[in-house]
Amino acid sequence: MVAQGFVVDLNKPLVFQVGHLGEAYDEWVHQPIVSREGPRFFANDVMEALTRTVWWVIPTIWIPVVCYFAAMSARMGLVIPEVVSLLFLGVFLWTLVEYTLHRFLFHIKTTSYWGNTAHYLLHGCHHKHPMDGLRLVFPPAATAILLVPFWNFVKLLSTPTTAPALFAGGLLGYVMYDCTHYYLHHGQPSNEVPKHLKKYHMNHHFRIQHKGYGITSSLWDRVFGTLPPSKEAKKSR
Repeated sequence: MVAQGFVVDLNKPLVFQVGHLGEAYDEWVHQPIVSREGPRFFANDVMEALTRTVWWVIPTIWIPVVCYFAAMSARMGLVIPEVVSLLFLGVFLWTLVEYTLHRFLFHIKTTSYWGNTAHYLLHGCHHKHPMDGLRLVFPPAATAILLVPFWNFVKLLSTPTTAPALFAGGLLGYVMYDCTHYYLHHGQPSNEVPKHLKKYHMNHHFRIQHKGYGITSSLWDRVFGTLPPSKEAKKSR
């Protein structure tokens, strides 16, 4: 790919190349390469390994943490129905966080060297290589770092007894999101709901990449007007 005189060599580690694309980066990164074999990111083997995560690591690590924080609220005196209600609320709030991050951070347009590089690491790589199965979920080390400010934010919004259960619900929502995201790319759903979600998300990757930011549902796309138009609607224009 030639952009502004710079050639991205797909046979070499990509992360420190893509920044040189400048203003052409956004167009380049939204031209997907459909291959199950992902590219190499870094020449350093340790850094490269940190970018690869198998999907089942996410529930294995984080579901016990969800249970721990939910139990913390129960130990502080909340009854089980209250804990469950807060878990559901946390999951619901996560869907808004999911939409907001995807729309305003993951799809931010960058042109500088470090801006392009950071965006590629965060989300651009997923649009360039959407079938890379080892980079579909967020690395646990990065998640652990981000959970610290998230926990402090939840504590500001709630009481000491409700904060752990609400935090647990948000974390559960994240686990559901990451596992759903992997399934939408690599699963073969037979039921109507997951089939619709898969079609909805593939539409975001391959047809209208600036619409359809929801992963686990299209709720917030409907609320905020980013629902992609149907093929029939586009043909009638």
